[in-house]
Amino acid sequence: MTWLQDYQPAGGLWLSALLAALPIVVLLVALGVVRFSAHLSAALALVTALGVALLLYRMPAALAFDSAAMGVLFGVWSVAWIAFHAVYFHNVTVATGRFDSIKRVLAGFSEDRRLQALLIAFAFGALLEGVAGGGSPIAITAAMMAALGFPPVKAVVLALLANTAPVAFGGLGNPLIVLGRLTAPIMHLKQDQATELFSAMVGRQVPVLALIIPAFLVVVLAGWKRMLEVWPAVLTAGLAFAAMQFVASNYISASLVDVLAALTAMAALWVLTRFWQPATVWRFDSEESAVKSLGAAQAEHGALYAWMPYVILILAIFLSRIGTIFKNLPAWLDLTKLLHKADWVFAWPGLHNHVVQHPPITAKNAPYAATFTVDFLFSPGTVALLAAVIAGFAMGARPALLLKTYWSTLVQMRWALATIFMILAIAFVMNYSGATQTLGLALATTGAVFPLFSAYIGWLGVFLTGSDASTNSLFGPMQVISAQQLNLNPILAGATNTSGGVMGKMISPQNLSIGATAIGQSGKEGSLLRQTFLWSLLLTAVVGVISLLQATILTAMIPSP
Repeated sequence: MTWLQDYQPAGGLWLSALLAALPIVVLLVALGVVRFSAHLSAALALVTALGVALLLYRMPAALAFDSAAMGVLFGVWSVAWIAFHAVYFHNVTVATGRFDSIKRVLAGFSEDRRLQALLIAFAFGALLEGVAGGGSPIAITAAMMAALGFPPVKAVVLALLANTAPVAFGGLGNPLIVLGRLTAPIMHLKQDQATELFSAMVGRQVPVLALIIPAFLVVVLAGWKRMLEVWPAVLTAGLAFAAMQFVASNYISASLVDVLAALTAMAALWVLTRFWQPATVWRFDSEESAVKSLGAAQAEHGALYAWMPYVILILAIFLSRIGTIFKNLPAWLDLTKLLHKADWVFAWPGLHNHVVQHPPITAKNAPYAATFTVDFLFSPGTVALLAAVIAGFAMGARPALLLKTYWSTLVQMRWALATIFMILAIAFVMNYSGATQTLGLALATTGAVFPLFSAYIGWLGVFLTGSDASTNSLFGPMQVISAQQLNLNPILAGATNTSGGVMGKMISPQNLSIGATAIGQSGKEGSLLRQTFLWSLLLTAVVGVISLLQATILTAMIPSP
């Protein structure tokens, strides 16, 4: 059985697009208006997506449910497997007590609140985003700053604002891995190749933001004048992070970008403060002269001991990606190629090549492939699991503790995992029914301003789902298809969806709730939203302008296969 997609099932393009967007509208209303939980909202949106596919697009039921099932499995392996083990790695450092050592090192860095904010909210938050992603950077850094004496609400605002530049590469590069795997068939590229191109493109957009976020943080914390007093630290943090973010995203691996950039920024700040300190130590007006600090000498003592788990993680990821970093390695050194030998590629039964696409989406009628790759050993999730076990044993953990932590992580993430599965099921149903293509064709009518509009699509997706990986699942294929219809570069469109999406992180209901809960201020989400919403819109506009310039004047910045 083959089935031909219909891109205007309601007769007109925009009416069809409005109906095709119903699953997204249901998700938005359920999350933002009715305030249902994320997993319940996703379930309602999935039911709506299936209803639209069956009733509006007249998709055969077997194909509709097959596409939903493939989306769930894609969510299990390509998203949840990575996200879960990234969080598990962090939880192992907590369970073994090593995370307490890290907190002591951070607390003893400086008595100046501005420098503490740069180190904890910006640099350390980026490290947590790179390893675990989700809401963990916001919860952990906000709680740490509140414990050090920051006003609780201010601590959360700073954590939310800082959790921007690193989000595109969060969770070991998961947003770009998901985007690459979903859009590679549309662009006729290999999955790894698509991921590398998106990584390089995002790495030519978000470093601009990384340069301004440190200054932005200090201005929000202490004002413009107080920011100028610590401009060497602001410039050092931004330059170190942005430079390594560019290098790692273009020449190393998407999975290592945030980890390397964050550690580089932290090391650069540490080196700077060995020979420079602000003329006056700035504290909050209400606090006493003494602040909670362990002193620089104690902070330096045991620093290598504190960061050992992250050294193991970086080494594990580096070795697994060595073949993509260094080309033409001897076979016995190319661990990447060896790990890929365990990959399992198969066609999804009942769906592969049973859906037919046609112009203007394709040049001529063409079957829509439904292949699935399970990279058992190469997956960042598998590497993170291995690193967590090795680091756990190195920190003195017994097998029983590692197993207990694994179970507690599963309990902790159960609803988040369920949400991931359903979001991916929605994406696959919309892709194979033709709803995504309808939306792409409609958005293509925006013409020359599409690159600017593209950033706000990504922003909306992260606002809805709280996840850049999820917005790439929902809107990534649509962005790529829209760009192809406009003869724009699809790599730029997918990357802009990712880069624009990160600015929605600070206003996502889930992240606002996580931040408020972390400081014992549940119910303050509205106040947090009011303090971050305008900044979110403005920073998204910056991404949109960068994308528009890259689409028109700075086209040389776009990587090519």
